[in-house]
Amino acid sequence: MQSVLGHDDAKDRFRRTLANGRLASTYLFVGPAGVGKRYFAERLAAALLCPRRDGASLEACGVCENCRLTAAGTHPDLLRVARPEGKTTLPVDLFIGPADRRNREGLCHDIALRPLVADRRVAIIDDADDFSVETANCLLKTLEEPPPGSLLILIGTSLARQLSTIRSRSQIVRFGRLEATEVASILCRQPDPLEPADAERLAAIAEGSVSRALELAEGQLDQARETLLRRLASPRLDANDLARVFEEETKAVATEPRIRRRAMRELLAATIATLHARLSTAADDPASVDALLRQLEACFEAESALGRNANQSAVVQSLAQQLARRAG
Repeated sequence: MQSVLGHDDAKDRFRRTLANGRLASTYLFVGPAGVGKRYFAERLAAALLCPRRDGASLEACGVCENCRLTAAGTHPDLLRVARPEGKTTLPVDLFIGPADRRNREGLCHDIALRPLVADRRVAIIDDADDFSVETANCLLKTLEEPPPGSLLILIGTSLARQLSTIRSRSQIVRFGRLEATEVASILCRQPDPLEPADAERLAAIAEGSVSRALELAEGQLDQARETLLRRLASPRLDANDLARVFEEETKAVATEPRIRRRAMRELLAATIATLHARLSTAADDPASVDALLRQLEACFEAESALGRNANQSAVVQSLAQQLARRAG
C-alpha cells in the first residue's frame, strides 16, 4: 500500500494476516474522521480482488481487469454501502432490500452470491456509527455465518458508537490521526491539488484529518474560522455580535443548508479547540476553569443539537448567548 500514507500498524497487521492465511471475515475500522480509513479499505479490497497480487503483498497490480473494474467503481464483487444523504441511520433496505423485494436484494443477499469475476466478494460498509438496532439485526446472520470467501469491512469513528452486536463480531483495526506532513502531501496529490504553502497551512490546523483540511479549503471556511477566532480572543464576548459572526460566516461559505451545517460544525470544532487550549493554561485559576468548562459544555450541547438536525439559527443564538454569559 505504497499509495496509503501513514497507518503503518494497520498495514503490518494485514501483511502478517495474509502471510499466515488468517484473514477474518469481518473487520471494523475505527478512528477519527478523514484520516483515510475508507481509502485504506478501498486499497485493501483492490489488493484482495487482484489475481496478480503477490502473497502477503497489499499492492494490487493496477493493470489487470479486476483492478480496472475496481478503479472504475464497477467491480461486481466489490459492494459498497453508505448512509444516504438526509438519513440519520443506515436504512434496512440497504441490507435486506425494499419491502417488495425483501431478502432478494440488499447487501446481505448480494454478499452471499458467488463471485462473478474475482475469487471472493468484499463489502465496504461506511458510516458504521449510524447502525440502528433494527439494521444491525438484519446484518447479524451474515456476521455470524459469513459466506465462504467473503469479507466485510465496516468503517466508524469510535468503538463507543458501535452496537455491541457489531463490535463483538468484528476484528477491530484502529486508525490514528495523520501527521501534518502526511496531510499536506495528500492535499498536494488531490485531483485538484492545493498549492504547497496552502496545504501546509491547512494541514497544521486540520488535526490529522484530510477531510477537515479539504473542508477548510472550501469556499471561505478558512477565513470564517480566522474571523471567529479573532472574536473569541476578545476580552468580552457580545452574544449578538458572536451570533452574527456564526451566521454570516457560515453563509459566506455556502448558501446550501447541508454545506452550511458542515461549516458550522467546523467553526464549533475551532471554538472547542480554542477553549481546550485556554483550559490547559488556566489550571491555577478555579474561576476561569469553571467558566471554560461551562463554555465547552455549551459547545457540546450545540454539537449534539446539530447532530439532531435542529434549526441552525436557533442553535447559533443559544450557543452565542451561553458563551457570552458563561464567559463572565
